[in-house]
Amino acid sequence: MLLCIAADSGVRMREIADRVGITERAAQRIVADLVNAGVVERTRVGRRNTYAVDRHARLRHPSQADHEIGELIDVLGPLADASVTREV
Repeated sequence: MLLCIAADSGVRMREIADRVGITERAAQRIVADLVNAGVVERTRVGRRNTYAVDRHARLRHPSQADHEIGELIDVLGPLADASVTREV
């Protein structure tokens, strides 16, 4: 979810759900949880939402709390890009 949002701030819930392999409703719940946790910021632009990942937010699990979300995105981002390229 975070990788999809970090790659495209205007991504639609349907696109996230398709990429991750879950229902659109599940994607909405997960994004809402990330917004409530302060990891993702949602902004309304006309009839659509745009999203921004707070790269300085800390990972939520206590064993990884000393790491920032941006570190995870930097490590996993290229892997996600490669898997999308292979599927096309």
